[in-house]
Amino acid sequence: MPLYLTEAEVDQLITMQDAIESVEAGFEAMSNGEAANLPRQRLRLPAGVFNIMSAAIPAMGVMGLKAYGVVKGRPTFHIQLSSTETGELLAIIEASRLGQLRTGAASGVATKYMARDVPSIIGVIGSGNQAQTQLEAVCRVHQVSGVKVFSRTADRRESFAEEMSARIGIQVSPAETTESCVSESDILLVITGASEPVLNGEWIPSGTHINAAGANSPNRRELDVGAVHRSNVIVVDDIDQARIECGDINHAVDGGFVRWEQVRALSDVIGGTTPGRNSDDDITLFESQGVALEDIALAARVYQLAIEQSKGVNI
Repeated sequence: MPLYLTEAEVDQLITMQDAIESVEAGFEAMSNGEAANLPRQRLRLPAGVFNIMSAAIPAMGVMGLKAYGVVKGRPTFHIQLSSTETGELLAIIEASRLGQLRTGAASGVATKYMARDVPSIIGVIGSGNQAQTQLEAVCRVHQVSGVKVFSRTADRRESFAEEMSARIGIQVSPAETTESCVSESDILLVITGASEPVLNGEWIPSGTHINAAGANSPNRRELDVGAVHRSNVIVVDDIDQARIECGDINHAVDGGFVRWEQVRALSDVIGGTTPGRNSDDDITLFESQGVALEDIALAARVYQLAIEQSKGVNI
């Protein structure tokens, strides 16, 4: 019988380290031709949107889908996990916390392969829940010497700095402006709900690595076209999904600043068929849309841990 796992049980079972290892393994499987990902589909509703996305990872023995409705601004996430060997339903998993962890983990994995291998100052633009896991993941894969955070509300950036300083054991300092946050950082985490760019390409120092994870809709942008144009290496978690959703890249393509032929998949970087950077002076960009491959890889780990620890309810 399949298991049903609640948000509380998922939170008890998995750590950020689990998420990073699982997401990296999923992309490794993709690079070896042992996984497949289907882009998110969106159905418009009178009061919201219904989203569905799916992936199969035979290398891990699992396949599944994530479905979530966003009605009147309130999302509800579930993953349906099945076996690629028998086709049987293994689990239904509440997936809000899981999604937060896998989004952070994807940026952590990209940073591992694309950032310069030097102690770095991290600049965070945005101070929501997703920004927390972005920062936590990068601090697990990279040597960090300091962190700056900017968001539009001073109280929020100050509370984020205080909370995350305690959580990661590294001093997080509020920045007074976006420009100062960017210009003094080696790695940038951009995770906002912005519809207009918050990152100006003129501010970005040479050698910077950027993780942009907030603009997963064609109507949303976090980077101006100059930031995309200045990026020497542009990587996405799934090219087909990015073509549909990535407002940052699509605006730059429409303006003639970049071509889709320049964009590479994270699985190819992990698999070694394309470099994460060519020199220490390169500006590198990871545009994260959030793909089902990440969800299903982490759900497989959650299911394994649930079986080992006798968590969940049989249904």
